[in-house]
Amino acid sequence: MAKTYRVGIIGRTGKGDYGHGVDVAISKVPNVEIVALADENEAGRAAAAKRTNPKTTYADFHEMFAKEKLDIVAICPRWIDQHHDMIVAAAEHSCHVYMEKPFCRTLAECDDAIRQLEMRHLKLAIAHISQWSPVLDMAKALVHSGEIGDVIELRGRGKEDARGGGEDLWVLGSHIFGLMRAFAGNATSCFATVMQQKHKVAKADVAEGKEGIGPLAGDAVDATYSFANGVTGFMASHRGMAGSPTRFALQIFGSKGILETESGFGAKTHILRDSSWSPGRTSKKWEPVSSAGIGKPEPRQDLTYEGGHIAAITDLIDCIEKDRQTRCSAADSRAIIEMIAAVFESHRVGGPVELPLKTRVNPLTLL
Repeated sequence: MAKTYRVGIIGRTGKGDYGHGVDVAISKVPNVEIVALADENEAGRAAAAKRTNPKTTYADFHEMFAKEKLDIVAICPRWIDQHHDMIVAAAEHSCHVYMEKPFCRTLAECDDAIRQLEMRHLKLAIAHISQWSPVLDMAKALVHSGEIGDVIELRGRGKEDARGGGEDLWVLGSHIFGLMRAFAGNATSCFATVMQQKHKVAKADVAEGKEGIGPLAGDAVDATYSFANGVTGFMASHRGMAGSPTRFALQIFGSKGILETESGFGAKTHILRDSSWSPGRTSKKWEPVSSAGIGKPEPRQDLTYEGGHIAAITDLIDCIEKDRQTRCSAADSRAIIEMIAAVFESHRVGGPVELPLKTRVNPLTLL
């Protein structure tokens, strides 16, 4: 018989809440029993309990870990100021983790979280749900088979709304970096500039960021990355520059065309089979890509955000049972944070920086 996994849920109403429905999604996974839920906010805790029906609720997640024997914990808050502490508490109680992104505030926190998990042989998956998308699998297969020729460069942008710049880099750029790594592997260097009202960010511009990010600055970010496979990537976000529809996506430019993929489990994806990259010159058109291929209808029914969570959590359970890494593991999650931190570190030193970074604290604290 399949094992039933004892699951705990951590939320923080008003401080990141339950992420993008992580609590409800994990309650729908087969072979899962929701044993307990922790939320410091009484009203939020009661509301979440109605959604997920745990046997017990707690105001303090530390008490939950101390009193309950859990196999998996869902760390749901979008705010990341307590992500490290929650992961460490889970590790100390031999508990695997599924969590909302981003991973942790600094590379030092990431390093410690990974150390705590690895020394106990625990698995972690983070909710960059694009990584489990069947559409992304097809997009990667098309690129690897040469459908757009030799890959020349990657271009990504954030949503560039009121959060544009440094905040966008953290909240939405993290999805783009996950997609970049899916196509190009590890970044090896970064050169970036961070601007605030058209001047280079200095110490006086640094303030506490939203969503528990920590010290943050910049309303315009431009970054260039080198990848181990020789490809160059670009990432930018400028506040208030959002298009309609938004440009939030990753484009992969090849010698024979372009593939564009958005973030999400549905990962809306299109391909332009045009070596000039210019439909205006050739009259060629963008073609939709589904998990079945170019121009084919999507055979999958549930490509919702919740469906992405369920796919990721199901994969996490399979990884626990087969002792393999998830599609977006703790190490992958750290690599994404490293690409974010590299922007600020490159800006701080005024030149390119190699990855992995030597600086493991928030670079803005060193300005």
